[in-house]
Amino acid sequence: MIRDTFNDTIAALSTPAGVGAIALVRLSGPDAVQIVSGVFSGRSDLRKVASHTAHFGTVFDGEDILDEVVATVFRAPHSYTGEDVVEIACHGSLFIQQRLLELLVRRGARLATGGEFTKRAFLNGRMDLSQAEAVADLIASESYAAHATAVSQMRGGYSQRISGLRGQLLEFASLVELELDFSDQDVEFADRTRLSALLSEVRGTLQQLADSFSLGNAIRNGIPVAIAGEPNVGKSTLLNALLGEEKAIVSPIAGTTRDTIEDRITISGFVFRFIDTAGLRSTDDTVERMGIERAYHKIEQASVVICVLDATDFPPERRQRFFAFRDKYRDKRLVVVWNKVDELSGALPVDIPGALSISARTGFGLDALRQRLTDFVGQGEVSDRTIVTNARHYDALVRALHSIDCVETGLSNGLSGDLLAVDLRQAIDALAEITGDITDDDILGSIFSKFCIGK
Repeated sequence: MIRDTFNDTIAALSTPAGVGAIALVRLSGPDAVQIVSGVFSGRSDLRKVASHTAHFGTVFDGEDILDEVVATVFRAPHSYTGEDVVEIACHGSLFIQQRLLELLVRRGARLATGGEFTKRAFLNGRMDLSQAEAVADLIASESYAAHATAVSQMRGGYSQRISGLRGQLLEFASLVELELDFSDQDVEFADRTRLSALLSEVRGTLQQLADSFSLGNAIRNGIPVAIAGEPNVGKSTLLNALLGEEKAIVSPIAGTTRDTIEDRITISGFVFRFIDTAGLRSTDDTVERMGIERAYHKIEQASVVICVLDATDFPPERRQRFFAFRDKYRDKRLVVVWNKVDELSGALPVDIPGALSISARTGFGLDALRQRLTDFVGQGEVSDRTIVTNARHYDALVRALHSIDCVETGLSNGLSGDLLAVDLRQAIDALAEITGDITDDDILGSIFSKFCIGK
């Protein structure tokens, strides 16, 4: 795509709004150094200093001293945005922040819009679009897993994989399209056997990336874990024990929980969204029945289901209902726990392979439960894999896979090169959307509007 040339200089507060020890105001654009040098007085003339150097001085508004600051200069193209950038570290007074921004605007800057610094970095070729989106993910990361995936994407490993696949497809698309110029001579420049092998390889990689989205989406937004079971088995007590606070009401009265209760905690670097659900049973109570319907809905949505059983009360009819529940959700990541083992005098009622013994009341066995949960999304899986966390990328991958399907079908059916070329180009364009080699202003506006102003 054609990179824009920016003629104006933008300014914004890059640290969170509010009072703090230090605030950082950032400028980027052709006049960034000139604007700051006009209000800054120090031992050095900022217009003559080297890139990546910091300078102590005073900011004046006319004859008034506004603040003592440190100004750091980054020369184009070796800056975050690829333009001249100046970062002013001032004291964190709201008054100083506001006055400084007003002063810079009066001197010729304009206030930046959301994500405009990163947008300029993308448009100036400092990063591709997937890397730019990873910046926002990194800022929003709340756990080891979210941080690791954002850092990996920001450093370009994911982009390189996509660009490599796109480059291979482009080579074959060019050869297929070249054949069209010699259609009257019946020649083939693109080896169909090699193309078929390449398509198989590309399909495998794209499918692997697309399949990782369910994990990536959970890492980004928190892994949903539904706590399910019949009334009075200790679901709410377990939720409270995991959260370390009295989040849910605990009562011996069956049907106390009539709606879902959710909260988030971090375990071993992963954010889990625990969802306490209404006890699963038949009831004539309209409100409780609505809660049970919501419980089943949450179970369907959850990535992991903790099925809680009462070790002290497991008659044959409960046993039948449990096995029916387990069969219904056999495709789920299911963790079966025997609760209330501290009240059990003998053996467990039934031997269920893989089931954990816990006491939500005393905390016994909770460490083993936490370990089981993190085993589902082990840290090695996050560290060693490229994981797709972005819904826009997932959509592009799915469309690319569909186009690859069409090319493979066309090869099998002996379709002409012009038809194969159309589907190849669609796959190439879908991959180009991920890295931003093909995009439009609406997509860019949507992406960067989600950034904070100073980034």
